[in-house]
Amino acid sequence: MLYTILCYNSETMVTSWTKEEDDAVMEKLIAIQDKLARKRKLGPVARLGPTTTARTVRKDREPFMVTDGPYAETKEQILGFYIVDLDSQEDVVEFAKELAAVNPGGGYEIRPVIYFAANDELADSATMPNASA
Repeated sequence: MLYTILCYNSETMVTSWTKEEDDAVMEKLIAIQDKLARKRKLGPVARLGPTTTARTVRKDREPFMVTDGPYAETKEQILGFYIVDLDSQEDVVEFAKELAAVNPGGGYEIRPVIYFAANDELADSATMPNASA
């Protein structure tokens, strides 16, 4: 089953890290990621651009409104994500705990991926909406 792990943290804190501090955190995260990558259970992993470059398209009005920045104002922002192919939510929680142990601050939100379209092996593991119906 595919899961996404959304990475929340304070953008202000993360962008205040020196290159050396950022590299040290990334080195630890990559070591944890490599365990799943070797098993071919790690899909895309991405660090997102700063929220100052984000745009939100509001779909509740015509014409659609485009605003600068993220839609929600929060203390923590979604700064990145993982797509993992694991057998259970418990396995994903354990992986997220490993990531959390080496990444200061923030949190991880775990959700099943209901639909995934890609030209790779992980796409075969995803479930389609209403597939059992």
